[in-house]
Amino acid sequence: MKKKADHTLKEVMQDMFKEFNLSNKLQETQIKTVWQELMGPGVDTYTSAIRLKDGVLTLTIVSAPLKQELSFDKERIRQSLNDVLGADVVHTLVIR
Repeated sequence: MKKKADHTLKEVMQDMFKEFNLSNKLQETQIKTVWQELMGPGVDTYTSAIRLKDGVLTLTIVSAPLKQELSFDKERIRQSLNDVLGADVVHTLVIR
């Protein structure tokens, strides 16, 4: 007689990420992957750093005009990232 698994693989992986404090790094890695797809290679080229800490996503942009343009559209960018990630991961967006 076979036993049914008590937990799914997804649940076990989520528990492991929480236990080893890796969930933030996993989300940051996902954001880095999604950033190029969402914004395109042109914007990604001028992005020197992407950091996520406690729901605050900090983007370092090396082009002043692009930084200004992205600042006007922070809420749409935040919402788009959360939509693609499927969760409310980014609460605040800071563009430097």
